[in-house]
Amino acid sequence: MKDFKGKVAVVTGGASGVGRALATLLAKEGAKVVVSDIETTALDNVITDLKASGYECYGQKADVTDGDSMKALADATLEQYGAIHLVFANAGVGTGEGGMMWDYDVNDWEWGFRVNTWGVIHTINAFMPRLVEQNQEAHFVVTGSGNGAFLMMPNTPIYTATKAAVQAITENLYFQCLMSQSPVKVSALFPGPHVVNSGIFNSERNRPEDLPIDPDKPDSGITSVDDMKAMMAEYGRTLETTEPAEVAEFALKELREDKFWIAPTSEKSKAAFRQRTEWILNAENPTPPDVL
Repeated sequence: MKDFKGKVAVVTGGASGVGRALATLLAKEGAKVVVSDIETTALDNVITDLKASGYECYGQKADVTDGDSMKALADATLEQYGAIHLVFANAGVGTGEGGMMWDYDVNDWEWGFRVNTWGVIHTINAFMPRLVEQNQEAHFVVTGSGNGAFLMMPNTPIYTATKAAVQAITENLYFQCLMSQSPVKVSALFPGPHVVNSGIFNSERNRPEDLPIDPDKPDSGITSVDDMKAMMAEYGRTLETTEPAEVAEFALKELREDKFWIAPTSEKSKAAFRQRTEWILNAENPTPPDVL
């Protein structure tokens, strides 16, 4: 997809972070943007800002953990604009895990999989039938993570597991679309190459009432990228970060080149990916990655 002008783009988790950056850049490119999120105030702010800049957009509160909510979003998009050309399954949370995984509250596991994994499944179920039925060029983009897709990070086992599942789902969706000769393209987006300066470290603000946090859960002390930077500084290390706008710019550039792997890398990340692949190919026992 070389030109986004006039295209209808749906972004889940679009009220903050990478989602907001994607929605904003797509609008600047001339797309008609449908922004969805579970946070009403943040969603209203995005729509207000986009409209103030003269962009065509539509906002709808939607919950990726609810299949009916996602189908309602797809229906509303078609009613509003008559077509769908781009879908960014972008919503995600961090569960703030810490310590040994056998001590984690099952609610943390449930919440992580509900949003990160089932959220993608519900988005696929809601939008893919409509994209296929249109029988025209369209693109379905899933926001995954190198943490899970490429590397196992022992300090975030829940997040890692959810994103490993997401990558399996995304690649199989890609293969099925290719095998069926569908005009719908699929891409895997990996925000980076460094830690993205987003609100994912403060995901507890959107935690559902039916999965309350364990009051005895250890506090990781990290609710923002700044907290991570401070922790790294204690170890004499500097944390490199990536801004959401950089992720959005890279994503659209790669979509124009019809890339499946939308994965900006650094020399450090390439070395880590290469090392893990060699362990697998050589059946060598792995060692824990550098998580700082």
